Amino acid sequence: MPDMSASASLAMTQLATFAKEVDEDKVTPGVLGFIVFAVMALAVWALMKSMNKHMGKVAFTEAEEEPKADAAPAADADKG
Repeated sequence: MPDMSASASLAMTQLATFAKEVDEDKVTPGVLGFIVFAVMALAVWALMKSMNKHMGKVAFTEAEEEPKADAAPAADADKG
């Protein structure tokens, strides 16, 4: 790790104290993994916000139905 700056090296040593042994050959997601995860999280947030906006436009109440033509004469016949 000769290319690391002093502050990055100090940060790594402080973070490495939590681990018993740091394996140099271990692959971790790193910054790229965080960026991909953050972009996916923002995409899900935007989709949910859009869905909420579209669901607000939907009218869930049913329109009143007009009386059927077949039922009206039968009701009049009972009255007269």
